[in-house]
Amino acid sequence: MRIEPTAIPGCFQLVPDIRADERGSFVKTFREDLFRAHGMATTFAEEYYSLSKRNVVRGLHFQLPPHEHAKLVYCVQGAVLDAALDLRRGSPTYGQHLTFELSAENGHMLYLPAGLAHGFCTLGEQAVMMYKVTSAYAPQHDSGVRWDSAGIAWPDEVRRAPLLSARDQGFATLAEFDSPFVYEAGA
Repeated sequence: MRIEPTAIPGCFQLVPDIRADERGSFVKTFREDLFRAHGMATTFAEEYYSLSKRNVVRGLHFQLPPHEHAKLVYCVQGAVLDAALDLRRGSPTYGQHLTFELSAENGHMLYLPAGLAHGFCTLGEQAVMMYKVTSAYAPQHDSGVRWDSAGIAWPDEVRRAPLLSARDQGFATLAEFDSPFVYEAGA
């Protein structure tokens, strides 16, 4: 796989070598030595997936210290517009976001270091997203910022009629959020 740095320090887009033949395809999603060589976490505490219908927006999520975590995400069915938002005070990209299309077809993955918020919207009838995280879910430290407060160019159809959880609707805006995350260059 190719590991490509993004404009946000510590955030990487991973482009796997997809092996396809008449049976289907095969995609490697993790390789410890390659992750380690790029300064990415190699120990994951939990793995889970979500199934999302058309126009679902999930996010922008993160866990607060001391239970913050790095995250590896990828789409195994359908397609999503995936977003990463830098919440690390002192980061050269604080408050900035990036978006990527992740799909079962392209196999692309996104690695987000701790201190980045993550969210996505479905780009079709449904999508299945996989997540690997470096710390276990801690409900009292689970948080987020509003999906529509960071300037992300969500698709018009999603913007007009987003399907959101009550939790995601109740998050503070990015402007209201007092970030506990601090950027550490080279970390």
